[in-house]
Amino acid sequence: MDTKAKSSRIEPLLFLYDLHTQLFPNVITGITHEDAHKRLDSKANHVAWIAGTLVQQRVDIINDLGGKAEQQAKDLFSNFQGIKDDVTYPELEIYNKDWQMVSGEARKLLAEITDEKLDSIYKVPGMPEMPEMPEMDMPFFDMIGYSIHRESYLIGQIGLWRRLLGYPAMKYPGM
Repeated sequence: MDTKAKSSRIEPLLFLYDLHTQLFPNVITGITHEDAHKRLDSKANHVAWIAGTLVQQRVDIINDLGGKAEQQAKDLFSNFQGIKDDVTYPELEIYNKDWQMVSGEARKLLAEITDEKLDSIYKVPGMPEMPEMPEMDMPFFDMIGYSIHRESYLIGQIGLWRRLLGYPAMKYPGM
């Protein structure tokens, strides 16, 4: 995908964003609904939660940049909600449909962002239930960079879950 953007500063992040857009469907493919909820006797976040929070992150980017979006499982993920032990999360295909729906809009908004907006301050809301996550301010550029880095981290977590659950490794685009 073309990474041309109003700000040259965002182009390397768009390269990663585009890669993640392709990797998400690949990393969740074939994982059963039952396996997506397994935590293997740990407190680790399961695949169903990780996939939903990835979608929510793109929804949040759209909303933070002036667009309007929501995912089907918004009640489980809005306002930075953590995993809930007593909840059955949606099928991975629901997340994949929402991912496809929001990714184009988020990319368009990221490509249109100006240097002025990148330098403006984003207010990160605090999380009262997590004192280690206080309210803070950061430039929009830093918030976007963090968000795209977190996508890498979460896709990697699902990739690890694939192996732990006995699935083959994720396929990269073109392979």
